[in-house]
Amino acid sequence: MITLFLLGFPLLASLLTLASGNKLASKLALVLSVVQLAITAYAYSIYKQQGAEAFYFFQEWISNPKISIHLGLDGLSLLMVALTNFLTPLIILSAFNRTIERAAGYFSLILLMQFALNGVFMAMDGMLYYIFWELALIPIYFIALRWGGPNRVPVTLKFFIYTLAGSLLMLFGFIMLYWYNPNQSFDIRDLYNASICACKQGWLFWTFFLAFAIKIPIVPFHTWQADTYKEAPTQGTMLLSGIMLKMGTYSLLRWLLPILPAGVAEWGPLAITLCVVGIVYASVIAIMQQDLKKLLAYSSVAHVGLISAGIFALNMQGFQGSVVQMLAHGVNVVGLFFCADIIFNRTNTLNIDSLGGIRNLAPKFNTLFMIVVLGSVALPLTNGFIGEFLLLFGVYEYNTWLSVFAGLTIILGAVYMLRMFQRTMLGNVSENITTFPDLMWNEKIVLGVIAAVIILLGVYPKPVFDIAEPALQLILDKSIVK
Repeated sequence: MITLFLLGFPLLASLLTLASGNKLASKLALVLSVVQLAITAYAYSIYKQQGAEAFYFFQEWISNPKISIHLGLDGLSLLMVALTNFLTPLIILSAFNRTIERAAGYFSLILLMQFALNGVFMAMDGMLYYIFWELALIPIYFIALRWGGPNRVPVTLKFFIYTLAGSLLMLFGFIMLYWYNPNQSFDIRDLYNASICACKQGWLFWTFFLAFAIKIPIVPFHTWQADTYKEAPTQGTMLLSGIMLKMGTYSLLRWLLPILPAGVAEWGPLAITLCVVGIVYASVIAIMQQDLKKLLAYSSVAHVGLISAGIFALNMQGFQGSVVQMLAHGVNVVGLFFCADIIFNRTNTLNIDSLGGIRNLAPKFNTLFMIVVLGSVALPLTNGFIGEFLLLFGVYEYNTWLSVFAGLTIILGAVYMLRMFQRTMLGNVSENITTFPDLMWNEKIVLGVIAAVIILLGVYPKPVFDIAEPALQLILDKSIVK
């Protein structure tokens, strides 16, 4: 029952928020999202006592083809659900003290997306998972289209076409898996145990990899990302970068590797090479950016490229690093885009050359922004360090030369992030900045919580390892061709 409640409550919250009216929508959405976070904390306590069996839910839905409402939470899913439900109230709170037209629809769509994201991470039936995957596209499409920037229409259309094309490929892949599966089922247990010949796995690999690579995104399937992040409203960008792209990296672990191990063995070297190339490419492009949001967008491409490379390294170090870094990146990138929003809200510009000296006017903002930046560049004792260390270790175990190029993410990341911080926050106050009020109450809470998590996870990541390891070990055993 807790499984259904954990999944269904955000949907109920979305409907209540929509009906509440524009004046109450933000407050009600915040309260309901905090309740969902409390439910998640309760679910975590149950998991610690009873394990994954407590969250098993199975109900036949359609008999032919065989589709079931199969939900569950293992350690990997629980961490992704926790990330979703932790970031959602922060994303909603970040919109306080901002003027948002049609607020009821705006916050209702955020909660609807929370519902769909939880469904993606909890679904244990391939077709149910696909339905939630597609459902997550709907609210973010309308958030970006109705509340985005001046170029939102063509940019959002490009994003929609990209992701829909990848999703249709994945749907075709699931249909083929159904027919190749002797049990003719979409259930994840049957798919994990299905004997599919290596020749079929080879081309099936691409039907899933392309869908996930677009969502992550992995170079060269990333061209929708920077413009979408720039044009989407801040809360939409936070949802996209902090949570939605984790759908792709999570799905590599949950669905691609253990179901198509022979396909991964054949095409994995090319996939990991694309990931590493993407790290270097995105980092170089980020260095060249003058727009703060676009710099952060390409920074995100580099970070998730390293996460994906660690996954395709097919070892426990890479798997553990990918999970920790998914959590760390989700927290850090939400903090970074919120800092960009604070700057834009006060200066009406994101041009880095037009900024400078903000530290002199807003010391509290400067301190919290610096902590978020240090987490992003993987300073030891921050959350970014733990994940990147394990990822590089995993890639090194796979291939030494690939790890050398992947390691450039630390060097290049420090270059563009620290230079960005220097040019925006330090030095003399720019002549383009007349006033810059320090943090408001909601901004203090959001950035304060994010800064605390950056330090806490960096100092003591053991609980994450303990929760994730059993699920990751099962996935690793299924992913290696015997």
